[in-house]
Amino acid sequence: MELRHLRYFNAVASELNFSRAAELLHIAQPPLSRQIRQLEEILGVELLNRDSRPIALTKAGKFFYEQTVQVLSRMDEIQEATQRIASGRQDWFSIGFVPSTLYGVLPELIKRFRQENAGVEVGFSELITMEQAEALKSGRIDVGFGRLLIDDPDIVCQTIIEEPLVAVFPVGHPLLKKSKVTLVQLAAEDFILYPAKPRPSYADQVLKIFADKGLKPAIVKETNEMQTAIGLVAAGVGVALVPQSVQGLHRIDVVYRPLSNKGVFSPVIMNFRANDHSLALQNFRALVASVVPPLTAVTAR
Repeated sequence: MELRHLRYFNAVASELNFSRAAELLHIAQPPLSRQIRQLEEILGVELLNRDSRPIALTKAGKFFYEQTVQVLSRMDEIQEATQRIASGRQDWFSIGFVPSTLYGVLPELIKRFRQENAGVEVGFSELITMEQAEALKSGRIDVGFGRLLIDDPDIVCQTIIEEPLVAVFPVGHPLLKKSKVTLVQLAAEDFILYPAKPRPSYADQVLKIFADKGLKPAIVKETNEMQTAIGLVAAGVGVALVPQSVQGLHRIDVVYRPLSNKGVFSPVIMNFRANDHSLALQNFRALVASVVPPLTAVTAR
């Protein structure tokens, strides 16, 4: 499948007319029809119902059209940004992150960096920590924020926050009578763990926290998304442990409680290439240091 297939299909799906689509694309109708047929053969599905008048998208065609709109829009953004960077009008700085870091200090860092570096185009990629390692080494991102150390000598892992974990309960849970709860109490409850995959992940941090106390939580459900886990808590399926910053969601169907156990936290770790001395990264690291002074700097080996 090639990019031209997407552009051709997008035109046909938008117009629902081969003649008008061909005019927009400045090509003849027969080769356009052949390209759409070729695309359907590559996918192994019919995208268009050619027997209807006008032609119509099949169910698969509607889904594929929605995806092509997003892909082509992103390609246009990439082209424009590339041209700005090549002409010297804009630098590029890409940030990778695990979703849970967006509930803490990261949005403020991004906001201030963009305000203070107007000549820099800032990109964003949602990546688990292990994906950030490859993305950093390939140059797809310039800095990443995760919760696990990356074991690679070419990547510096700097812990910027040790974020306390809090328990989350459904409204009306008996343990909410207490101002704080213990890991022992949580281990006795039906427990919801996330993410289920990929691993290693935050889930393994949580299991280690319990294991270090000689505890094993009664896991009743594993889910991939934190929001799903909290939703299941609200439904009374079980309880969970989440980073403290998640309380900023202000959901009315769950209640959070701090732990009485000391030292129960999940780190927020900033990752970047050890040999990256670019001005953009220096400015970003200086901003991080001014907003939240680093706790630990470790080059994992």
